[in-house]
Amino acid sequence: MTISQDLDYRELLQYVYNSFNARDIDAALEVIHPEADWANALEGGLVQGHSGIRDYWSRQWSFMDPHVKPVNFETDEEGKFVVEANQIIRDLKGNIVSIKDVQHVFQIEDGVIRNMRIRPVL
Repeated sequence: MTISQDLDYRELLQYVYNSFNARDIDAALEVIHPEADWANALEGGLVQGHSGIRDYWSRQWSFMDPHVKPVNFETDEEGKFVVEANQIIRDLKGNIVSIKDVQHVFQIEDGVIRNMRIRPVL
């Protein structure tokens, strides 16, 4: 049984955020589909699959220290899971570079994340 079969969607998403904030890519990828599309907030567009997500996060963490805290979980009219999150980005010396709220929109199928998009908080 995979971890995603043991968790409801909110717990699954919280698990991904906790893993991201702990810099545990392998744990996060346990509940992300191997061919998932993932929003690339740095350069725009999408990264694809586990290798794309791993490279994207590793590159990001090489020059910044982002911490993302989910504050609200909802389901939209299309059945996608919308997480409003507070995002604090620090440089590698610990100085705050940015604080903002974002919405992450997840499509979950068969207990794993198939894609993630970012949209502004309205």
